[in-house]
Parts: sequence; structure tokens; C-alpha cells
Amino acid sequence: MDIPDRFCQSNDMHRWLSLFSLTLAAVWLAPPTYADEITITKQGLTRINQGIWAATGLTLPETDTNLPILGPANKQDGVRLLRFLMSKNAINGFNQIIYDNRDRGHSSLKLADYPALAHLKYGPELKSDNLDAGLAGRIVFPAVVFGNSSTAVTNGPAPRSLPRLAMTNPFWRQITPMLYANNHIYVYPEHRDHDDADLYPINWPYTIISQGSSGSDKVFLNAIALTLAALPADTFVFLRETGLIAPTVQMILRRNLKSVSSREDYLTGTAHPAAFQGRLVQAGRMVEQASKLRPEDVPPLVQLRVIQEDFLPSAGLAGLDERFLDTPAAIGRIWRSFASKRELLVTAEDTKAHTDKPLTFEWRLLRGDPERVSIEPQGPGGREAKIRIDWHDPWTEPDPLGDQSKTRRMSRVDVGVFANNGVHDSAPAMISIDFPEHQLRQYEGHEDGQMRLSKIDYDAKGRGAYFDPLIYWTAAWADTARYDESGTKLLGWDRVSADGVSADFVSHIPQYKSKDYELDVSDISAPILRALKDVAPVETE
Repeated sequence: MDIPDRFCQSNDMHRWLSLFSLTLAAVWLAPPTYADEITITKQGLTRINQGIWAATGLTLPETDTNLPILGPANKQDGVRLLRFLMSKNAINGFNQIIYDNRDRGHSSLKLADYPALAHLKYGPELKSDNLDAGLAGRIVFPAVVFGNSSTAVTNGPAPRSLPRLAMTNPFWRQITPMLYANNHIYVYPEHRDHDDADLYPINWPYTIISQGSSGSDKVFLNAIALTLAALPADTFVFLRETGLIAPTVQMILRRNLKSVSSREDYLTGTAHPAAFQGRLVQAGRMVEQASKLRPEDVPPLVQLRVIQEDFLPSAGLAGLDERFLDTPAAIGRIWRSFASKRELLVTAEDTKAHTDKPLTFEWRLLRGDPERVSIEPQGPGGREAKIRIDWHDPWTEPDPLGDQSKTRRMSRVDVGVFANNGVHDSAPAMISIDFPEHQLRQYEGHEDGQMRLSKIDYDAKGRGAYFDPLIYWTAAWADTARYDESGTKLLGWDRVSADGVSADFVSHIPQYKSKDYELDVSDISAPILRALKDVAPVETE
């Protein structure tokens, strides 16, 4: 259905609003009526894995068609357009949709703004087990769900926002992508993880992260509610059955930011930050795009897979895994190796087209130095790409709203992958490479034209430099590399401890062995790598 340009200024709209105001007055006189709460109890859950349940006992009630989709006091951007669409019976409304507030009402949608929207309620046993609060995912619902938790981990040795908790905890790293593929959308504030510095080790589309703290998520909740309600009924059913609700909402949100005015803008980092400024959200534009979306035009979910790489299962002195995350829509790598450049070959060939429209793929650098990142699409439609990355020192980026006094420190490269079906670009799948910026590294050029590591200072704790203790570590020394006569083979390190004591030489151990170094995690806030007695200084000629 075509929607008039500048809808709110049209004469037809003014006449329609005059008639509607009579109905509105009657509504104000009547007592408020809301959709039934949907209560989930422990008895209605079926365990599907360790710590994960399916709400198999959940029964969605029939939508009460007598309830208005929008409350009379709801005046947000996009509401007037949605009311017009409602008058044409052209939308799905809140049929088969549940709102899940996970901060116990701290930052919640107003019932009065969305009378027909069903709200989830947790039984006493689930509340006592904290299954109603914090990160979502321990219960998976057989419905389209959107929700939020305006909370963060503020105490303990490793404070962080809920999204960073999900990224850095192996349990949540498995669950959160599953929610995305099962029509669950959750919004969480970045709370100090995306202010002066971007502390996220990866960028992913699995959650919506709001810039700010408590309450910053509300603008996104309202935009999601209006967008879901604006979908045509047949499009909503198609998205629900194909598991494309969350990717489609992500696409619509990003495509309609105030800072995104063209397709080219959408294919840049402007549209895909780790956390979103609420001031950039344009719910009215999101409603308009959602209302026009046809099932045959829905873009697919990009699915990535690494074919070949030189990121290792054991790298650096601590011998930790560099392969941080491998999921269909997000791949994450941690640069632990001493190498000056790395390479991945990634394919999107597993991406499933749900219509007969042919797909082409765009591989774009979203964040990082274009002089230090090379992306070479390959194969039919660009289904594969070889990605080469040189070491990045930390850098700063300007404030996206143009405040010249504000910058953000970065130490992560993001590559976005988009599938285009000839009508729309998909939500991004992302490849992220995080750099240990707390390690002061120096690379220098060699006569063979290659860069090689010359020095590395591990003493982040001594320098007072922050690092994420769930990913990285500190050590009380600095190393200067010593190479063979050809300058290509690393022999070992001239090591100077934090107290100034110099070891003549410490041999390079190409493969980590537990007897050589030990990671001391007794202080969870700052894991320390210690050299054991077996790693004694040795003289070399």
C-alpha cells in the first residue's frame, strides 16, 4: 500500500484525524483495558540443554481485536503513521508478539501506550532463580519476543554491560546467537563500555546496544514495538516462520538512522556501531519501511564460515585460543600472536535465499584503517572473501553526532558482510578482530619488506592500563625481540622485569607448554602471567 508523502501534512489526514478525535474522547472516558499478561511457570518449561529451557507450556492467547494497538496518549514519532495504517487494516499489529521486561520494571514500556501488546510475567519459582532478570536466553519462547534489561554488572572484579558479559562468557556466547535465529530481540544499555573507549571485543547483530545507561533503551523499545506492529500480516508470518524477525528489525533500524541517508551510507560503519545513539533513531521511517515490506522482498540472514585462517588455537606466551567466536552472523578473533599481519578466507555460501531472487554479497570495512585491511571478494556474486589485516595500534574516532570535543578510543577491526536480493541489503554479518591494546607493541620494517615485532611491553598492571580480565592478562616485564642473522627467525627475547632486573636472554617457545608459563587468576580483576623456574635466562652466542 502506498503511503502519502509528508503524511502528517496531507488534507485527507487532517479530516481523518478530526473524525478520530471523537473516538479518542470516548476512549479517554472509558477505564483502561490491556492485553492479558502471559505467565510462565517452572512447570511450563522443558529443559533442552544445561541451563537452557524451552517454554513449551506457553500458550499465546487470541488477540483481542477490541483492544486498540496504540494508547490515546502515545505521541511518539511514527505513531500517527501507524494509526493511519491501522485505519486501513493493513498491518499485523501485536498478534503473536510478547514483550519481555527483564529489569523488573526499572525501564519498561508503558502498558497504556500499547494496550494490545501481551506482557510476559514470570512465576515465583522462576523469579527466585533470577530467570526473569538480566540477560535473556535461559528460556526460549515459541513466539516473537522483544524485550530489554536496563541493568549491568556493576560490582565484582570484572564490571561490564550485559552485552559485554554475553560476548565474554562462553555460555552466553552460545545462547545469544540462538535467540537471534529464533525471533527474539533484546535491547541492553552499553553502560560505560562504549564511552571514551569501545571495550567490546566483537561487534555483532545479535543484540541492540543503546548508548548510555538506564533508560537509554526505551527509545529502541518503542521503535521496535512500532516497527513490528507495522509489518503486513503476511510479511510477519513469513518472517516468523523463517526466523528472520530479528535480522529484519536490525536492518530496518540501521537503514533508517538519521546518519544514514543512502545505500552507500548503510554499507559503512556509520550504520553499524557497537552501540547506537538514541537520538539517531527515526521510528517513523522504520514504520514506513516495515509497512511496505513484502515477503518476496525480505533479505536473507547472512551465514558466514571460516574456510582458512592463520589465527591459532594456541598463541602468545600464554598459549590462549585466538578463535574467540564462530557463529553464522558473527565471527570474532583475538590477536594474540606476535605476527604483524593475519589472514582469513571466509565464505557466505551457506546463506539461504528464501525467495527466488539471486543474491550478491558486499564485503565492507566498517571499522579500521583501510590502508591496513585488504578485502578481496571472490567467487560468483562475491560469496567468498580473502581478508588480510595488518597490526593496528589503538586509534580514536570522532563523535558520530559531530561533537568535536568527544572521541572514542578503538582497538578492533570490523568487517561487515551484506546479502543483496536486488531489493534490500540484509542486516550485517560481522567479522571482528580485537587487538590487545594494553600491550605496547612496536613493529619495524625489515630489509625483506616485511614488518616484524621488535618490542612488547606486557606490564599493563604496572602502567595502570585497563584490559578485560576475561580475555587478556598482564605480566611484569617487557621483551625486546632477538632474531637470527637473516632477521626472519625469532630466537627469543631480551627481557627486562618491571623492577628493572634484566635477563640476558629468554628463548622463544614457538608452541605453548604449560610448564613454561603459568596464568595466575587468583586476582580475577587482573590475571597475571608468570614465568616458571623452567624458563630461566640462558646465554647465547
